[in-house]
Amino acid sequence: MPQSSALSIRKLGQVSVPVKDVARAVVFYRDVLELKLLFQTGNMAIFELDGLRLLFSVAESPEFDHPGSVLYYDVPDIHAAYELLRSRNVEFLGAPHAVGKLGATEVWMAFCRDTEGNVLAIMSEVAV
Repeated sequence: MPQSSALSIRKLGQVSVPVKDVARAVVFYRDVLELKLLFQTGNMAIFELDGLRLLFSVAESPEFDHPGSVLYYDVPDIHAAYELLRSRNVEFLGAPHAVGKLGATEVWMAFCRDTEGNVLAIMSEVAV
């Protein structure tokens, strides 16, 4: 059994999402998804979401130039969020749908792409 160390990871602090056009990505995440922009420089922008930083940047080298991980944005009402984002010209890959049950709730998701081709999702837990 490994011995205890001083390292104690507490939470996810930042997620990096590769983009081709930072300005275009800022418009999507700030204006369409309404995330809080902390700052923007030439090749990167950092947003904050309940203590988690989201870094959108142009890849500095080939090993970082690939589609990002899927980010799941928790919303209180998935159907209302879906309709609002559709009214903002977000094209979804499908309608909101249940993907599983967690006790007395169902987990619902709907997937779309941002302006940079990254897949993202909105999700909600709905009481059943």
